Amino acid sequence: MTATPSTTVANLRDLGGTPLSGGRTVRPGLVLRSGQLDRLDLRADPAVAALGLRTVIDFRTAPEREAHPDRVPAGVRVLVEDVLADQVSAGRMPAAAQLKDLLSDPAVAEEHLGGGKVQALFGDIYRSFVSSGSGRAAYRTLLTELADPQAGPLLFHCTAGKDRTGWGATVVLALLGADEAALRAEYLSVNPAVKQAFAPMIEGFTAAGGDPDLALALIGVFPEYLEAALDEVATRYGSMEKYVREGLGVPDGTVEALRARLAG
Repeated sequence: MTATPSTTVANLRDLGGTPLSGGRTVRPGLVLRSGQLDRLDLRADPAVAALGLRTVIDFRTAPEREAHPDRVPAGVRVLVEDVLADQVSAGRMPAAAQLKDLLSDPAVAEEHLGGGKVQALFGDIYRSFVSSGSGRAAYRTLLTELADPQAGPLLFHCTAGKDRTGWGATVVLALLGADEAALRAEYLSVNPAVKQAFAPMIEGFTAAGGDPDLALALIGVFPEYLEAALDEVATRYGSMEKYVREGLGVPDGTVEALRARLAG
């Protein structure tokens, strides 16, 4: 639950230290989250080099990966798990995958996302994390890999490291026994780093006449976004445990292995 200082990876966080039930915490150095790794440079970034990463899970769409390919250390295994693949194949490119394009044109952003539309769209996106086949497959892979000692330390990411990645962190921490306050704290904790990473685009957007509140709704995370996904879990499955076991298809043995490995 701490930011890891990095000069070449945006929004890098270790979930280690997050408080869990029974006075336990998440073990540090095993599960990390971040934004895209297109600028990763281990020679200039000893903090990342020291992590000893073994596995990277990339939640981005194909266009995102093609525009900004990850740079990963030699020997690191990369798994591509496109959370939004079903939406893209249906002809819908969600706002979560178009942040930079939308922030470059205030008129387009206002037309498609103004007047409260952005909040509704992000609510739909978060519900799709839970309900779509591609979302379920991606988060099943995340949990399965985290249960395997050979896979870690493991880092998972999307573009900004806030939405697709934020839901992944929520699922992992809830399964380990984090309470609602800890889940929300971790989810919202990325806002300062995301705002810093996108600061030049936000400034350009507002200078060109864009609504600063709309820009913040696009690049930040808000409690109501997370609540949409949690409500989808409750509606479809009744609990996070059933979502993981029935929705994601993660067997009991894998869940127990994950808990034994990550909770200390």
